Amino acid sequence: MKIVQVVQHLAPGGIETMVLELQKVYQKTDEVIIISLEGHLNDSMKRWPRLYGLNCQLIFCNKAPGLSPKLIYDLVSLFRKIAPDAVHTHHIGPLIYAGTAARLAGVKQVVHTEHDGWHLETSKKRQKLQRAVLGFVKPKLVADASHVAHILQKYFPRQPLNIILNGIDTRRFRPGRHIKARKELELPEQKIIVGCAARLVNGKGHTYLLDALARLPGNIHLALAGDGPIRCDLMAQARQMGIMHRVHFLGTVENMPTFYHALDLFCLPSEAEGLPLSPLEAQACGVPVLITDTGGCKEAVCAETGLLVPPKDSDALARGVLKLLKRFTRAKQKSPREYVLKRHDLYKVARDYRMLMR
Repeated sequence: MKIVQVVQHLAPGGIETMVLELQKVYQKTDEVIIISLEGHLNDSMKRWPRLYGLNCQLIFCNKAPGLSPKLIYDLVSLFRKIAPDAVHTHHIGPLIYAGTAARLAGVKQVVHTEHDGWHLETSKKRQKLQRAVLGFVKPKLVADASHVAHILQKYFPRQPLNIILNGIDTRRFRPGRHIKARKELELPEQKIIVGCAARLVNGKGHTYLLDALARLPGNIHLALAGDGPIRCDLMAQARQMGIMHRVHFLGTVENMPTFYHALDLFCLPSEAEGLPLSPLEAQACGVPVLITDTGGCKEAVCAETGLLVPPKDSDALARGVLKLLKRFTRAKQKSPREYVLKRHDLYKVARDYRMLMR
């Protein structure tokens, strides 16, 4: 089968990581092409070295900001040339451009996954636009979380809907050596380390996490995996609060299992999310998680080992960290890995998507 996956841009993030993970599974039996509507190949490679190792064709459309009707016609020509068996679009932009083009080009199967519903909840214009596009494209519509499915059913009640929860590679993300990981990442070996993996952008809640850290005992440190435009602002905040020596900015981490192995606790303080991958990765590595109760996050937490707190609440984050650290030690804690194995295995996710593409 020849499968084309389409994203808005190829940069480190949840949707983009999910696309690369699916490609890793598909490539064993299928030909895969990944199309990025925005960006350039060289720039994307520099920002995300993982792209160098992909065993598939990457196509960048270099789309400029704003509407671009011409892009639809360019994609129609491309799809007629490469003749895919299925086109899988992720989020509203790729649906509008690549979904429409796939239907015009006569592609047999179009699958569309919504990874969150914020764009529908905040704009009637987007609701009307997506309703019209769904009516024309008629894709096999997928929600990656029950929370997203509820939003889609609310605005598109006549649209048939599938739920395929996000998954991760549990063969790659598995428990590892704690001290060895800290040495590799140059993290202190004798401190309690809370970790967060997310792009350093507004909306991910890093400012609340730093504020929470300032309220916690001095032996608790914070390791941040990820980079982005607010890195300097976050560093300035840490200096101003007198906690810079307790915050470790690691930048983009290519070997993410090692990052999780180094942690005592994982925290994702996002202000809005779909169903995030990073808490699943952490739990598959045996690390308990503390995340904010927004979007589909509650579907990404093992109830026996993890904890949900309200978003935008530094006090709740600080209390949650202390509660989980008091409840668990690495030697005695129940592992959340079984939860991920049962509900979020990447290979089952890939099988479910391939069934829709037949």
